[in-house]
Amino acid sequence: MLGMSRAGLAERWTLFVGALLSVALGVALVQSSLLLLISAAQQSSDDAAVPMLGIVLGGAVFLAGFVISSTFAFTVDQRRRDLALLRLVGGSRRQVRRLLLGEAVLLGLGGAAIGVPAGLGVMAVQTWLMRRFEFVPPAFTGEWRMWILGVSVGTGVALAVAGVLVAARRAARVRPLEALRESGPAARVMTAGRWVAGLFFFGGALALVIVAPHGGPAGGQAMAMNVAMPAAVAVVAFGPLLVPVLARLVPFGGGVLGSLARANVRDARRRSASVAAPLIVLIALVVGNTGAGESFTASGVDEMARSTHADFVVEGTVPARPGVATVSAETSLDAQVVTGSGEDQETTDVTALVIDPRAYAVVHGTSVDVHGQAVARGPGGEVSTSGSVRVRLPGADLGELPVVASVPEMMSGGASLLLPPGLVPAAALAQAPTRSFVALAPGADASAVRADLARYGPVFTAGDWLRADAEQRNSTNDKVMLVVLGLGGLYALIGVINSIVIGAATRRREFAEARVTGLTRGQVVRSALLEAYAVTGAALLLGTVAASAAFFAVLATTSAVTGSATLKLPWPLFAAVAAVALTVTGVTSLITSLSATRRPPVTLLAARE
Repeated sequence: MLGMSRAGLAERWTLFVGALLSVALGVALVQSSLLLLISAAQQSSDDAAVPMLGIVLGGAVFLAGFVISSTFAFTVDQRRRDLALLRLVGGSRRQVRRLLLGEAVLLGLGGAAIGVPAGLGVMAVQTWLMRRFEFVPPAFTGEWRMWILGVSVGTGVALAVAGVLVAARRAARVRPLEALRESGPAARVMTAGRWVAGLFFFGGALALVIVAPHGGPAGGQAMAMNVAMPAAVAVVAFGPLLVPVLARLVPFGGGVLGSLARANVRDARRRSASVAAPLIVLIALVVGNTGAGESFTASGVDEMARSTHADFVVEGTVPARPGVATVSAETSLDAQVVTGSGEDQETTDVTALVIDPRAYAVVHGTSVDVHGQAVARGPGGEVSTSGSVRVRLPGADLGELPVVASVPEMMSGGASLLLPPGLVPAAALAQAPTRSFVALAPGADASAVRADLARYGPVFTAGDWLRADAEQRNSTNDKVMLVVLGLGGLYALIGVINSIVIGAATRRREFAEARVTGLTRGQVVRSALLEAYAVTGAALLLGTVAASAAFFAVLATTSAVTGSATLKLPWPLFAAVAAVALTVTGVTSLITSLSATRRPPVTLLAARE
């Protein structure tokens, strides 16, 4: 069967170019992300680099598996008549499965051969992005490891075989005559597997939305940022039902071309769903995750604005001054918390804040009973509220300290450990940054007090400081989203191009039949463009529906944590993604339809299928 697999690849190479490219890019993304993750863990001291690269790696595996399986399924579907003929001449179901699996193995090996060198280019781009956004030091480089060759080859073959398994099983179960006449089970697009997968992932997304508000700020944010994935898969599973219905709602205009485009969308449900699938995932992940991140940032800022009772924020230590009622000087330190003993001992890197409990309670509205040789658990949540912990600071070991208080968790996060004054050595405090929250005395002249405070450091009003803090948070989130979703979004767009190219490769005869009935080449091309734009519009709408799962989780979480539901939608990003999607599908459809109609229609109709 391996010989037949090679012959099938050579015979229908136009159908397999997209699958080969999908495997190659999937291997490149996984290889690059894995090498950078290992290199960052060894070279970089930035705590943000390793988690971010872990997300990139997980996203690369998800997108690679999704795009490759979608591309292979569409490729197999376009060869249904060929496989039916094989069954008619005596081929068994097992032989059909072996044929398709053999093709997948060959494509996996070929994709790995292309993806390994391509992965070096992808790694260079990812490294540049991480340096540019200061996630890693300027001298950071991704290190090559020889064992990655085995991982890349295994990844290519595994992704290809996994992508074709379901399609091969479905193709082998169809009776030959049913496949040839395009009716009965062969024409059924919503198989039992699609129903099961769609309902399963829909249930998973619904469960995340329900549980998110009960997970606290950290857990709720994590679940809301991940709910778009199962929601997108659920929507894609129901795509053959939803995409044609929504696409037909797009105004095609009157005339023959509109009627032809509307009929093609209705009849070619598999093709429409395959083109829409990568776009649905792209919209869900990019818009859903970005909107969730911006919403949580806005919620945290609103929460801080409600809880902060200060008039000015000074980047420095402020002593008692005329016109000042309260000063909460807060010194930030890197610390380590050691819990457990023996084999159960764990060391956690945290941020500690040295505070005056009375002033902190006045300015932040939170009473913290920290006294003597004791600590409080801050909103970071890494420290238990009972028992004792061992605290280590740079150059100082504070020993075992009891945990006597806790600060409610906040959407904006915060320090994980609150320390009372006098507990930290003066040498450690001298090198640490201090920020002072200043509350004015009643009747004080704000302008005069601000001028007086300027001698101790930059002075901001509380509102200005909160807005600057929000901009910094959004900037960091935008950088993470660009690195995490940028290459993934590009991969999804390439999946769209693959689907359009594969579909056009099998439509030459269809286009020829339209032309011999009286349509010109230009009319056929315009009809294909109308169809592509209608499918893209449906995909944008369904992607927004999938992204809405993340928005519902955001509303539920922010309402439960802060008491005020907050949602900030990224309209400019959505408009940009929609414009890019429409441009890519339009240009690709134009090029492929022009290529498919290049030859005279009579020669295509007379040619052997």
